Amino acid sequence: MNIIINTESMIPIYEQIVESIRKKIIVGELRENDALPSVRVLSRHLRISALTVKKAYDVLEQEGLTATIHGKGTYVKSPNPEALQEERRREIETELDALVQKAKRYEITAQEIYDMLGIIMEE
Repeated sequence: MNIIINTESMIPIYEQIVESIRKKIIVGELRENDALPSVRVLSRHLRISALTVKKAYDVLEQEGLTATIHGKGTYVKSPNPEALQEERRREIETELDALVQKAKRYEITAQEIYDMLGIIMEE
């Protein structure tokens, strides 16, 4: 599994891992019953503490995205369709917010944004 962490980011490493795996589940790159790398394997691959990976896996399990079977590993659970759709909407909303902020800096009106979006959605 390809997870990239930024050690210079203000975002804690475990949160970067959680976000990366969460996104892989949302876009369908990771599906129900797919096994995640073991804590030790992922910690070696990322060259970080196993405790950091364990903390990330614990958060994913608390969110209901994964399940850990003692002695077997951590697996992706079938996400709740409503929760999955809400997460997708939240991701789009975050990106749209950044786009709107950029448009404001460039003095682009809301109507111009609506027009652009209409054109893009037609394609």
